[in-house]
Amino acid sequence: MEQMKIAVIGVGPSGITALKNLVDQGLDVVAFDRNHEVGGNWIYSENESHSSVFETTHIISSKTLSQYEDFTFEDFDPTVSDYPSHDELRRYFQAYAKHFNLYPYIQFGTMVIHCEQLDSSAWEITSEKDGVRKVEQFTHLVVCNGHHWKPRFPEYPGKFTGEFIHSHNFKKAAPFTGKRVLVIGGGNSACDVAVETSRVSQKTAISWRRGYRIVPKFFFGKPSDVVAEQTKWMPIKLRTFFNQILLKIMLGNNELYGLRPITEPFGSSHPTINDELLHKIRHGKVLPRMDIKRFEGEKVIFEDGREEGFDSIVACTGYWLSHPFFDKELINYSEGPVPLWLKMFHPTISNLYFIGMFQPLGCIWPGAELQSKIMALELSGKSQRPSNIKELCVKEVTHPHYKQINTPRHTITVDFHLFVKELKKQLPKVYQSKKPMAKAQREEYSN
Repeated sequence: MEQMKIAVIGVGPSGITALKNLVDQGLDVVAFDRNHEVGGNWIYSENESHSSVFETTHIISSKTLSQYEDFTFEDFDPTVSDYPSHDELRRYFQAYAKHFNLYPYIQFGTMVIHCEQLDSSAWEITSEKDGVRKVEQFTHLVVCNGHHWKPRFPEYPGKFTGEFIHSHNFKKAAPFTGKRVLVIGGGNSACDVAVETSRVSQKTAISWRRGYRIVPKFFFGKPSDVVAEQTKWMPIKLRTFFNQILLKIMLGNNELYGLRPITEPFGSSHPTINDELLHKIRHGKVLPRMDIKRFEGEKVIFEDGREEGFDSIVACTGYWLSHPFFDKELINYSEGPVPLWLKMFHPTISNLYFIGMFQPLGCIWPGAELQSKIMALELSGKSQRPSNIKELCVKEVTHPHYKQINTPRHTITVDFHLFVKELKKQLPKVYQSKKPMAKAQREEYSN
């Protein structure tokens, strides 16, 4: 332990809990982040070079299932809304960092340029700050750089001569005032962009290449994920069956809204959490469209033969899973699969950890906190990984929680409740309870 020197890349929501748990164990750790505050893409900025949420973003999971156990929203501010805004979340993450005194361990305004594995016990890390590069050696590397920052653009025949941007560059709706807008995609960002632009645009259309499930934020007056949590004890197949039935009863079929029908089972793609899209469609503010066949100048030809002119297209088509600081021969998960046990342990590189590199049907941060505890306890010598780590990494790929469609977006999907359960199995029992006394015991155990 005395000879360890650990580097953490990124101090977004996953990075700060990784840093906190390493500090708890008294380990020598330094965190690097290109921003000048903690919070990652929850720090709203109109600067397009910074990957951030847009002006009106709220989280799509409820505060109940989107908090750290060691510092809850109740600890931060009991008045936080059911679905916190980006500003509430930014303040929450910064309060977390202050509460656990993490700032002295963070080098802000610093970009990690390259990470080279020297041997099984050393990393050479090149970083840059204010144009000055620095090379340092570390024994362990913790990657928390997120997976919502490198845009993935769609490709279609022809050329569109209007404005064509990615949701990464969308910050607010005002620039689209009076414009004819086409949004590509059916995920959370796409539906949010369609709803927001429809408030100011001449018209807004949304193009889907397949059917998406739209899940409202509330069922029976409660956050939908809180309602769904009541069925977490069921096997996934049974649970998803009941979720499908509930959604059909509450909303009906997509065809009622002019949207593409759903052809895949629940869980085969990420559901979209949105309360306003269907309302906007039925009020004529958002116009459903089929997939794009080709472009002709400012004209878009859809697969059903419809031709329409647009001034702006916003592609909400996801992000690449990218780690530009690694040589691709060493680490490249951009195309999948991602053979990491518990989405964090590499099969052969024992001094490398990934924290928060998974996409749950829920929130990332509670799982990232548990991953961080597992990592910190291993590095402090209080636990050790299984000897059959290679087999477990293979099983991670061959036995996913859900059988999903084959797209780059769906290579790191986990079921929130099942994943949390699997992570907690790797921790001492004192960590596996949410009771207040257990929280105090966990803190004592950590220290």
